[in-house]
Amino acid sequence: MVEEAELARVQQRSLWDSIKPYLEKESLAAFFVGVSSGFPFALLAATLTTRLAQSGIDKSTVTAFTLAFFVYNLKPLWAWIVDGVRLPVLGRLGQRVSWMLLAGAFVMAATVNLALADPGADIIWTATSAVLLGIAGATFDIVIDAYRIETLKPYQLGTGSGMSQYGWRIGSAAAGALALVVAARYGWEAAYIACAAFALPAMITALVLGEPERRKVVAAKRSLSEIWQSIAGPFVEFFQRSGAWLVLLFILVHKIGDTLANLTFRLLFDDLGFTNDEIALYDIGVGFWALIIGVFVGGVLYAKLGLKRSVLIALVLMAISNLSFAALAAAGHSNIGMASAIGFENFASGFGGVVVVAYFSALCDLRFTAAQYALISAGASIVGRFLTGTTAGGLIESYGYVNFYLLTTVLALPGIALFWWMMRAGLVDAAMGTAGEVGEGDARADPPV
Repeated sequence: MVEEAELARVQQRSLWDSIKPYLEKESLAAFFVGVSSGFPFALLAATLTTRLAQSGIDKSTVTAFTLAFFVYNLKPLWAWIVDGVRLPVLGRLGQRVSWMLLAGAFVMAATVNLALADPGADIIWTATSAVLLGIAGATFDIVIDAYRIETLKPYQLGTGSGMSQYGWRIGSAAAGALALVVAARYGWEAAYIACAAFALPAMITALVLGEPERRKVVAAKRSLSEIWQSIAGPFVEFFQRSGAWLVLLFILVHKIGDTLANLTFRLLFDDLGFTNDEIALYDIGVGFWALIIGVFVGGVLYAKLGLKRSVLIALVLMAISNLSFAALAAAGHSNIGMASAIGFENFASGFGGVVVVAYFSALCDLRFTAAQYALISAGASIVGRFLTGTTAGGLIESYGYVNFYLLTTVLALPGIALFWWMMRAGLVDAAMGTAGEVGEGDARADPPV
């Protein structure tokens, strides 16, 4: 954890000093691994939906393909393998590098396999292939998250998380666009095969930079009891920390209101009479650039204000963004209102994505980075996904859009209050993992030239 003296030095940095970490090799590495992390998700989201629709598959069958996303929430079940199992032959390159290469090859193979599947001829095999890509993508994410956290120094967690967010957005958008362009000319098989190349940036980055300096080597496990310890150890270690259960509660509840609201934006736009062109301009165009700015500002303020203050600001911003949609719903069809609401929402999401991801990264013990971050990231999304899928539509029908967005704002308050109390009680520091601790060679009074 960052000592008070170090925090004081961080706060005294100039704006340029805060920007410099974006240009450091560790932050650039976070960008490139982020590019590779984003593309499997994109291929399973809108791209696969479009492919299935163009193949004449009915809507009820298309929705069943959400199982491919659910496996991302199950990744804590096998994340311990990435931490504890040394690969033969490839293992000589290092635990993280070897698994990056294996997981990347797995993703590429799964992408090609899905490319060769024909939804019109065998929908069951297509669904199986999608789930296999989901498993491969989730495994790739486990390795990428661990590599990013262990490569970044504590003072780089904010900017590194920002660069990773940039990479994820660019990778997912580029893969989706490339797939559509290639599919229109050469068919979906060629489109998916072409997108398999997006796994290469992470694999090449790992080969160039090598094993992360901050990785903590875990002894090989041979007996059944030692294997069980490698599975249970990451969770036991986390819950033995002071305040760990409150941290887990925060992880579970901090985005419930935001997730509920995000699910319904397109419904609101449709009911307010916005055209597809207006939605494309404001939701996609303005929203994208607002998110990019939010990511950048989040990284800079994380460096200047430190972890706790920047996270608290992010939580407040995300709550206020829900209020902006209550205002839009009350105002009705307004291009300025839509641009403002979408712009603020995406700015808050970009800002929060950086600082909250940095906080979650700092919670990891460097001996169990893969397993613990998989648990944290899965916990951060599973409750919101369940609630949004079961309650959002009914709440809107019962209370209307204005009251619904006011309710989502209220639902954001417990997360803000809990984190504020954790700050005051010292539990944010007490529950921090070794990934957030400053060790010899990590801290510096002045940023590098």
